[in-house]
Amino acid sequence: MILVSNVNLPLDTDFNNLKSELKFKGVNIKSATLYKKSVDARRKSDVHFCCSVLIETDNEKNALKRIKNAKPYSEPIYHYKKAVSNTRPVVIGFGPAGIFAAYTLAMAGLCPIVIERGDDLDTRKQKVDGFWAGGRLDPESNVQFGEGGAGTFSDGKLTTGISDIRCREVLKVFCEHGAHKAIMTDAKAHIGTDVLSVVIKNIRNKIISLGGEVRFGERLERINLSSDKVSSVDIKKRSGEVYTLPCNKVILAIGHSARDTFYMLKDIGINMVKKPFAVGLRIEHSQKDINKALYGDYANHPALANASYKLAVHLENGRGVYTFCMCPGGYVVNASSEEGRLAVNGMSYAARDGKNANSAVLTEILPEDLPEDLLSGIEFQRKCEEAAYNLTGGKGVPVQTVGGYLFGKDVAPSVSATVKPNAIFTDLSMLYPDFVNSSLKQGIAALDKKLCGFALDGALLTGPETRSSSPVRILRNEELVSLSANGIYPAGEGAGYAGGIMSAAVDGIKCAESLINSL
Repeated sequence: MILVSNVNLPLDTDFNNLKSELKFKGVNIKSATLYKKSVDARRKSDVHFCCSVLIETDNEKNALKRIKNAKPYSEPIYHYKKAVSNTRPVVIGFGPAGIFAAYTLAMAGLCPIVIERGDDLDTRKQKVDGFWAGGRLDPESNVQFGEGGAGTFSDGKLTTGISDIRCREVLKVFCEHGAHKAIMTDAKAHIGTDVLSVVIKNIRNKIISLGGEVRFGERLERINLSSDKVSSVDIKKRSGEVYTLPCNKVILAIGHSARDTFYMLKDIGINMVKKPFAVGLRIEHSQKDINKALYGDYANHPALANASYKLAVHLENGRGVYTFCMCPGGYVVNASSEEGRLAVNGMSYAARDGKNANSAVLTEILPEDLPEDLLSGIEFQRKCEEAAYNLTGGKGVPVQTVGGYLFGKDVAPSVSATVKPNAIFTDLSMLYPDFVNSSLKQGIAALDKKLCGFALDGALLTGPETRSSSPVRILRNEELVSLSANGIYPAGEGAGYAGGIMSAAVDGIKCAESLINSL
């Protein structure tokens, strides 16, 4: 098998008959399949697919010599190790890191116990839908907490900057449990919140079938240590009852919104450090306008999905401003998890067929911007979220046009707000201190030079976006074990080692592998 990269193909390519579409001089192709596909829209007069393809030939040596960007290829196979232990490992959190850590442990035969403070997906979705309809927030089961983690109510992006054999295994596991096979070949793969919900439940059932256990509505109260080793964990049920679960191995996949857990870890002396994070706003445009800006005259071509973008600028003040978690055909959602505080995020369904495109626009918050206290980043986030809640009196989500935020222009919005329950127009500069507002305003204007229309006066801003990453990192050694206590494996976004579904899932697998190797 040969992998050929950088193969340019027209938009009307028949990928079900790829063999007939490929022409390599002097090479007889026996079979051809798509490996990866992306859209090259750098020249609006020539929008096309840029692909990697797998081919079989009757003379591989000749093909490797004649075809540019060709190399031998064999499909990497991930092998799950087996292990034996007298005690069952515990996984705290059932987001991407926790799910794949538990899956790997279950495949090893270790029958993990998963503790998840939120509800199972069906119950969680009912509560989230009720909250978006104007009902009460459940601080324990919401967009941040519950089966699947924060990624459940997102676009379900599966892109990552890391290169690891485990990435392909994550995609395979998703496909085996209900995701569309296109995620294996799309360079910018996504599942969508609707399909992701089904996939996650199927993976959970697989874990249970292998002897694992998932306990919903239960929260980690405390990790008990003996001679700097884990001896047990205290778990609090929704009823208020606390029980002690003996264990000596804990994968800590808590997510970045488990603020009370970070305070507990600080209290018991777990070594953590402050790290840079980011805050900002969600920006909404018409998806048709984004398609036109990126694809030009090809904007309505049936082979092209709704366009997405990823932009970044470096400002003269030394800060970066960038887009994050762009959701084509998506929705801005109320992602609050604490009473009296408000945060937003973006979400898309698998079809990505909403009228609006949205993305976070973020700027960096550095450790030196904040007081010395270890958890000052959490308190900074909380202060911004409280300001947002107070701006609307808790009756809705604050929004403002780009023209209003940047220049004080009172203009009509060019799109309708998608956030629920209520979009309330107000002054978003009240959410953040001056240095954040200044960077965001400069950044939005600068990004317009990279994507025409980005700073359109009528584009809509919603805030605050405060949950893009963790403001702390739980330190760990080369074996991925906490520097403070043997038996604790900090994993994923909350621990400060990932930034998205894929990288969190891979980190969860790596922590599970380390745990297995220790046995």
